Amino acid sequence: MKGSSFTVARDDLARTALIERDLPDAGTLDDGAVLLAVDRFAFTANNITYAMLGDQLGYWQLFPAPEGFGIIPVWGFGNVIASNHPQVAIGERLFGYFPMATHLVIEPSHVGDRGLRDGAAHRQGVAPVYNAYTRVGDDPAFTGQQGDYQALLRPLFMLSFLVDDFLAEQNFFGARRVILSSASSKTAFGLAHLLHARGDLEVIGLTSEANTAFVERLGCYTRTIGYDQLKSLPAGEPVLYVDMAGSAALRQRLHAHFGAALRYSGRVGLTHQDSGEHDPELPGAAPSWFFAPDQIRKRAREWGPGGVEQRLATAWTGLVPLLDRSLTITTRSGPEAVKQAYRETLAGTVPPDQGLMLALR
Repeated sequence: MKGSSFTVARDDLARTALIERDLPDAGTLDDGAVLLAVDRFAFTANNITYAMLGDQLGYWQLFPAPEGFGIIPVWGFGNVIASNHPQVAIGERLFGYFPMATHLVIEPSHVGDRGLRDGAAHRQGVAPVYNAYTRVGDDPAFTGQQGDYQALLRPLFMLSFLVDDFLAEQNFFGARRVILSSASSKTAFGLAHLLHARGDLEVIGLTSEANTAFVERLGCYTRTIGYDQLKSLPAGEPVLYVDMAGSAALRQRLHAHFGAALRYSGRVGLTHQDSGEHDPELPGAAPSWFFAPDQIRKRAREWGPGGVEQRLATAWTGLVPLLDRSLTITTRSGPEAVKQAYRETLAGTVPPDQGLMLALR
């Protein structure tokens, strides 16, 4: 039996290749190993960020590829089709981090009623969320459209939730205005939804002209403006900036406009690809990366077992109605369809109201 993987050149993300390989069967699978057929997975601009930061944050190590190439990690679903592990049965369904591939072999560890981890050596040394799998079975929260929402937004919403929690913990650095770039992105509007729900903040979305109508329809931004309208914002009042776009030019313009009134400048995403790793010295708060695992670990200690999950679940319930009225799921399958979806996402041409669910098979 053969499987295939969709790979990208690590030094040129526009160059792709479909790699075929032999798969083990029940007789050749290592002791304790499990073979999963990857069912479907979400693909968003955040996956492009994974590729752009593949070396710095260890994403390329999760699913090894031939020299010079990488397999972009995706959130999705897989079904167990062969198992040499006594606690994992054929037919089980898992939700978690998968390669853009038709199959995946894992080495289950820490197996519990609700989930397990992949104990393979090459998947260690990263945040635990990246090797954890939920045993979803026929849970309605992970089936049909609700399951698509989970794959498309739950991991991104975790990031939104943590940024919101961090800013609130800091009392918003004394500001009551928050600016989000790439306002149409799923991480951005998830964060805007949480900030808006607090009721005492002005949430401003920066977006392109093409996405303005969508951002305004979301109803979670106090005000939506184009990137070229930045100077229409008052410069003397305290303000926070959460950078989902990663545009170095935009960041420099924003810092120059607000100066000392800019109390926080946090970098979260890279939806634009002109990001500078080393900014010149800028007025206002120095730009800094928001590192979600640090906030998770902190809150896990403070809130105790299950504390993060319980609060996230409550917040997620509040987000679902926004998704129902704002997002259309589009399913594509087969190597050529996946390649096309990847190229559209890399080019930034996927409409913001579209959620891509893909299958390589």
